[in-house]
Amino acid sequence: MQRLSGRNRKLLLAAGALAAAYFVVRSKTRQAERDHPPAGRFVTANGVRLHYLEKGSGPVVVLLHGNGATSEDFRLSGLIDALAYEHRVIAFDRPGFGYSERPRSTIWTPEAQAGLLAEALRQLGVPQAVVLGHSWGAMVALAMGLDHPGLARGLVLLSGYYYPSVRMDAALLTGPAIPLLGDVMSHTVSPLLGRLLWPGFVKRVFSPRPVDAAFRRWPKWMSLRPVQVRAEAAETALMIPSAAGLHRRYPELTMPVAIFTGDGDKIIHPMHNAARLHRELLQSELHTVPDAGHMVHYAAQDEIVGAVRKIVERRPGLDFPHAAQPEPPRTLH
Repeated sequence: MQRLSGRNRKLLLAAGALAAAYFVVRSKTRQAERDHPPAGRFVTANGVRLHYLEKGSGPVVVLLHGNGATSEDFRLSGLIDALAYEHRVIAFDRPGFGYSERPRSTIWTPEAQAGLLAEALRQLGVPQAVVLGHSWGAMVALAMGLDHPGLARGLVLLSGYYYPSVRMDAALLTGPAIPLLGDVMSHTVSPLLGRLLWPGFVKRVFSPRPVDAAFRRWPKWMSLRPVQVRAEAAETALMIPSAAGLHRRYPELTMPVAIFTGDGDKIIHPMHNAARLHRELLQSELHTVPDAGHMVHYAAQDEIVGAVRKIVERRPGLDFPHAAQPEPPRTLH
């Protein structure tokens, strides 16, 4: 009887801790959304409401952020402003991030997201665009190039994950995507744990450079809201199978592709991903940014703008040849 009573006390304490965590997360979520309301516009495509930032005029450039981020990442980096001098820039919150919906009736693979965004661009009157993707967004950009080649006049890929590999983080960070249990986690312990780990994670994605001063204004709790935590976990779970499905189709790409990687990237191995993709594509350029990490768009805005301009100004029939790059050593990553 005493042991049963002790067990009940532990269950009661656990329930109380979860309830307290729930109310803290709910309070922080509401505060974050009050402090950072939608800054852009909305478009509904295939019944899904998407939020996007837009600036400038001219040839269209579409920006697709990475896992855990939002379109705000491109604004803070200065890339939206830099591109908007010559282009109409449209930066989407991908499904489940920022203020975009992510219906659970769909498995949001890169191909599914590419189809949704292609419809959104059609509604926005965009017949063709240069598609730029960072990290997970680079897989969506590749899917747009493969499935919607008439829309994507060229791709700019930043710090992307292109080939499947063994990754411990993919196994450790998918909990909030598990049905039912994931809902409990995403509304209670996962956001609080994420806030605790935030400084170390941000330092790692910028390493070997220091965290960019502009990024220090990032609204942390916008990334830690339950809906986004669940989307982040789902995309972590989809990362390896998505790369496995896409990489067999890379030879189908017919448009020019500019590939950017930081030589110090601690999140995505540059040689196994960027350098390998460059060797596989006939119309590609590889830009290896020295002393840069995963957040290469904070380190190489001018080079990225130049790559977009080169794609836009490409004359019909002109090849986009390999840049002069030494053959990288083979690795076992």
